[in-house]
Amino acid sequence: MSNAAMCTITAPGTAEASDADGTTAAPRRRRVLPVARRTAWLLNALFWSAFAVLEAVNHGWLAGLLAVAFFIAPDLTFLVGIGEARGMAKGRLQPRAVPYYNTAHRALVPLALMTLYAFGPVTWAPAFAALCGWLAHISYDRAFGYGLRTKEGFQRD
Repeated sequence: MSNAAMCTITAPGTAEASDADGTTAAPRRRRVLPVARRTAWLLNALFWSAFAVLEAVNHGWLAGLLAVAFFIAPDLTFLVGIGEARGMAKGRLQPRAVPYYNTAHRALVPLALMTLYAFGPVTWAPAFAALCGWLAHISYDRAFGYGLRTKEGFQRD
């Protein structure tokens, strides 16, 4: 396939830099994808936040309390191994806490539970509100650039 047949998407108003052989420089086209991805996560976060508030308004204070609790809960995984965190690099998570952190910050977990809720026998609205809060937390983290961790405890690229 020739270079002319390949198409790239770049941000409006940016000129594509060309190498000596006429191909476009990779760093310019890679900037658009993270911005679009983070914007999508932010929209997702706003949706789940609004849904959690709607559930709290419709189903009472317990639904709101659980939504807030599950919004905060994924970051409580930082407490695993906190006593051993002394002397670690800034922004690094204790390696013992990484599996708990990564599990609590995977969107597939609350989405799977939400699917079970939708098709299962449980119809307790505060549980759904809690899952909305959990998904909002994960979405805000991704929108602001906080993703999963490596097994050493550093942010993944």
